[in-house]
Amino acid sequence: MGENREIPKGWATTSIQDIAEVIMGQSPSSATYNNNGIGLPFFQGKAEFTDLHPVAEKWCTEPKKIAVNDDILLSVRAPVGATNIADRKCCIGRGLAAIRYHYNHKLIYYYLRLIERELDEQGTGTTFKAISGEVIRNTRIPLPPIPEQHRIVAKIEELFSRLDKGIESLKTAQQQLKVYRQAVLKWAFEGNWDVSRFGNVAEIKRGKSKHRPRDAKELFGGPYPFIQTGEVRAANGGTVNTYSQTYSEIGLAQSKLWPKGTLCLTIAANIAETAFLGFDACFPDSVVGIKTDENILSIKFVNFYIQKLKQEIDSKASATAQKNINVEFLENIPIPIPKIEDQHAIVAEIESRLFVCDKIEESIEQSLKQAESLRQSILKKAFEGKLVPQDSNDEPASVLLARIKAERESNKAEVVRHRQPRKKKARS
Repeated sequence: MGENREIPKGWATTSIQDIAEVIMGQSPSSATYNNNGIGLPFFQGKAEFTDLHPVAEKWCTEPKKIAVNDDILLSVRAPVGATNIADRKCCIGRGLAAIRYHYNHKLIYYYLRLIERELDEQGTGTTFKAISGEVIRNTRIPLPPIPEQHRIVAKIEELFSRLDKGIESLKTAQQQLKVYRQAVLKWAFEGNWDVSRFGNVAEIKRGKSKHRPRDAKELFGGPYPFIQTGEVRAANGGTVNTYSQTYSEIGLAQSKLWPKGTLCLTIAANIAETAFLGFDACFPDSVVGIKTDENILSIKFVNFYIQKLKQEIDSKASATAQKNINVEFLENIPIPIPKIEDQHAIVAEIESRLFVCDKIEESIEQSLKQAESLRQSILKKAFEGKLVPQDSNDEPASVLLARIKAERESNKAEVVRHRQPRKKKARS
């Protein structure tokens, strides 16, 4: 990895093992774990990672492997390649490796973020992917002179700070759009209209999937589309236009084929998500199908009204042991019934306003994707020597490598000297 990257004059390409110490994690006995803050924080993998520093959920009184402040923590088991920085002495399990670089630890951190995907591709294993200590140690890294390392890290953090502020603004705008959507729906249904029981003006029936087990092979692989709550949720109030499963004749016999245009409503797991069928399809009893007489009650009007009530319906479901709602609950919901021409006008106004919201949302999503691409572009330029200017007065990286090598040799000699047995004094 990193072999083909061109580097500026004064830089060197080396392996991580030549400049840093790699400590592979080792999980201690579970009898030494606790949740009471006794011992060292114990980190096992990416699950404890945040944007920068891991958050402790467990502690360990008899650690096997220890990372210290400013060590880079690298996830070595699926998912491979994620990084954080230790902000204290801690115990690391076998899902992590610690990389200890004494000159500018964030340089290593940012380089590992750049090659995260490459590291993941190095993972092997049948049950889950993992990378070995050898892979980490042999990973190649472009090494700038020490002063340039500091300039690079400072520039990356300056640019990332600006980028993060922009992303924060975009996410704030997303939240504001959600509030606006609800305001549009609330406004749309404010009026002095007749009110009816929902079950009196609409046909509300649960989907069918009687066979047990539900994943029996003979049920699937035929010509009849079969959708579930996930497809309804993904449509986000619009139309389900794709499916990943089909029923066979046997599958259809224990279910029901609903016609195109049916309004689907989820009543389990994801509560009160709605979507229209874009084709004839079957669905299980975690989804209900809703049909109306369009001369009395517009199905689009119903869709938007349910979206308005979504939080209220969801809160009712959350109060049950298993999060769900039943058909009886839906049938008893009071629903306003304006004149049909007024319903059409309300639907048109909602669609017009939400169309604008959708376009803004698309623009925000695109900008967020571009921001992440820009982050990678910044890192790429940094390690190509294109982010900050080089200074010919900087001591070249080759000198740093020689110094690190000399320090290691000196440390080895010191260890050997201390291990040598003392000579016994001759008796007089």
